Amino acid sequence: MLSATGPLSGKMVFLLRLLLILAVLAVWEMLARFKILDPFFMSQPTAILVDMKEAFFSGEIIPHIAVTLKEALAGLFFGTLTGVLTALILEKAETAARVLDPIIMALYGIPKLALGPIFILWFGLGIESKIFLAALMVYFLVLFNSYAGFRNVDQSLVNAVKLMGASNRQIMLKVVLPSSIPWMLAGIKAGLGAALLGAVVGEYIGANSGLGWMVEYAGGMYDIARVFTCIIVLMLLMAALNTALGMVEGRLLKWRPTVE
Repeated sequence: MLSATGPLSGKMVFLLRLLLILAVLAVWEMLARFKILDPFFMSQPTAILVDMKEAFFSGEIIPHIAVTLKEALAGLFFGTLTGVLTALILEKAETAARVLDPIIMALYGIPKLALGPIFILWFGLGIESKIFLAALMVYFLVLFNSYAGFRNVDQSLVNAVKLMGASNRQIMLKVVLPSSIPWMLAGIKAGLGAALLGAVVGEYIGANSGLGWMVEYAGGMYDIARVFTCIIVLMLLMAALNTALGMVEGRLLKWRPTVE
């Protein structure tokens, strides 16, 4: 039935998505106006829109967005770098991988958010503790995906280029890394949200700037509209970062054949 009509166009998907969001906001607004939802606890879209306009036009929220974005992107970079390097080392050293596997899984099982206060004590209230927490949350996601990518490289391709006289460096650069890029990008895409979450939670636990700090401060002042303003901004940041990563992914994977 669906296949007969064909897939929806990109514009139609966007329109349906927009209509869904507007419908949810309209229902929320009506419920708040008729006091079915208490505006004190749930606020309402019109109040949030007014607060968002004030926050941006006054410039109050801009420095906090910059701080959170800096922490998340730095955490994403360091978490990705260390995750890929660790995966590469473990793929080359099978004995080390077997020895470290249960240890890595045990460390992965530790609730990262519970370590936030410890990182605050170690690194202080500055940006370093938030970057470390964000990087740690990204690290394992990239590590697992990258390691799976390295392990799933087509060995027939590796053997073929070896027969052609390729060096280990050429095999790594021309075969292993290109074949593993989809796996790495999957880990990075999952790590985007984790990096942002790590930065915000770190700010929530202890900071004097950032969107997480704004949420904590506004919640303490019962300014629910400001809380939702920060949440919406975080959602928009995540959407923008995901779109940018999708564009990068499209460029890096142009060589892959598309399925009709």
